[in-house]
Amino acid sequence: MKTLNDMLDAAAQTAASKTALTWQDGRLSFGEFRDQVLGAARGLRAAGIGRGDCVAIIHRNAPEFVVSYFALARLGAVAVPINYMIHKADELAYMLKDCGAKGCVTQKEFIKGVRGAAKQCPELKRIWMSDASSAECQESERVFASLLQAGGEMAFETVAEGDAAAILYTSGTTGNPKGVVLTHRNLTTNCMNSAKRLEIRGNDAVLCILPMFHTFAWTGNVLISVHKALKLVVVPNIVPPTPWLKLMAKEGVSLFSAVPQIYGVLAKQACGFKKIVLRWWFFRRVRIAISGAAPLGLAVQDSFESVFGIPILEGYGLTETSPVVSLNTPDEHRRGSVGRPIDGVSLKVIDEEGRALEPGQEGEICVKGDCVMKSYYNLPEATADSFTPDGWFKTGDIGIVDADGYLFIRDRKKDMIIIKGLKVFSAQVETTLLEHPDIMEAAVIGIPDEHGDEIIKAFVTLRPEAKVDKSAILKYCREKFDPYKRPRDVEIVESLPKNALQKVLKRELRQREIEKRAAAAGS
Repeated sequence: MKTLNDMLDAAAQTAASKTALTWQDGRLSFGEFRDQVLGAARGLRAAGIGRGDCVAIIHRNAPEFVVSYFALARLGAVAVPINYMIHKADELAYMLKDCGAKGCVTQKEFIKGVRGAAKQCPELKRIWMSDASSAECQESERVFASLLQAGGEMAFETVAEGDAAAILYTSGTTGNPKGVVLTHRNLTTNCMNSAKRLEIRGNDAVLCILPMFHTFAWTGNVLISVHKALKLVVVPNIVPPTPWLKLMAKEGVSLFSAVPQIYGVLAKQACGFKKIVLRWWFFRRVRIAISGAAPLGLAVQDSFESVFGIPILEGYGLTETSPVVSLNTPDEHRRGSVGRPIDGVSLKVIDEEGRALEPGQEGEICVKGDCVMKSYYNLPEATADSFTPDGWFKTGDIGIVDADGYLFIRDRKKDMIIIKGLKVFSAQVETTLLEHPDIMEAAVIGIPDEHGDEIIKAFVTLRPEAKVDKSAILKYCREKFDPYKRPRDVEIVESLPKNALQKVLKRELRQREIEKRAAAAGS
């Protein structure tokens, strides 16, 4: 299977009547799914969308998201899934203008930001809303269902495996987001090799609660389901959890993917009678639980596994690698590791001079394989800078590979703090802070000081019953950390800023702190 089109065609041919997508109030078989994709492709073509054109998808998880993506692939066009939590028109406009989007598939709840952005994007000619009536549409807007009504036969152009299938915008710590160009080959090979590692069965059912605009959900849930002709249970919102818990029980979900924060909440909620219901009803069919997108703390892993009796298989990946690089397996999983590289992926760890390191030595993780992106869109210098001279993609993550090939992540390179020339990994400091019984969440950053060095500051949230205060946490730090690793300041906050996958946005904490200190210095 060289393209997404090949993947869908194969599923529709071998499992036409089998459920492909199911959601709260509907379902589609693989045959119906493919028919809708072809209909939407005809509608998009009639609206002027063709080979190489970009169309944004700003939409919650829904059948319309999946149909749109595959319809664009059928045309040789490029899907541009965008984080629906971005509401500011200027931010949306930057991405829409950068890729030259000619259309956008969205929902009413996001239309204000899309309309504002469209005013700045002369190339954006058409907006389709999946949940609006014709009366609610403005001049350049249409209801999504109108795409499916385009009639007539149409011959589609041949799509090659090296053609761009998607552009995904990464949120960097500084500057504007970069568009990651992923090809059909990137996505299909990564999907197939991930499915092989997970030992997927033909009767598995997959739950998709993570947002489809993120590659973890798209490859790990959607594409694997199409590739293996599995039932995909589509959930538009993580909260409240009751609807999707009921749906996963009803549909017999056996493959569950989530970020560490969700596993932590589930483990915490599983007490008394609720524990019985969660484990023996909602999760009764689950045999595989996958964690990614953020580091999985051992305390969270132990707590979930002891309550649910399901091992969490932690994996590692990036948007630039489609995304899966490594993954533990149901039969071989090593505690604290993100597994070994999947088939088709090679790993090496390098020092600051670019020299390959031996097993057990700490350095920057580099990746090579069919999963690695084609480029950063229209950014040749940034693309070149992200690769070593011999063609390895530099992830920006620090880790080690042990003698058996298991990868252990230490920290993001950008989150590494330098104290008087000594390296401090924020993830290690956070792990120790989370061992405190009153601390629920922790985020550690380095703040530049007037001497050109950095100061370590920790932001923490507390458990509801906690009695601890700042001075007690600082005392705990003095007891647990070597002086150079010790946070010199602690701030107790109500919540930490997070993105749609519940990853803590350290760049916001860092920027907030720098601005606060600058204001204090100026007063």
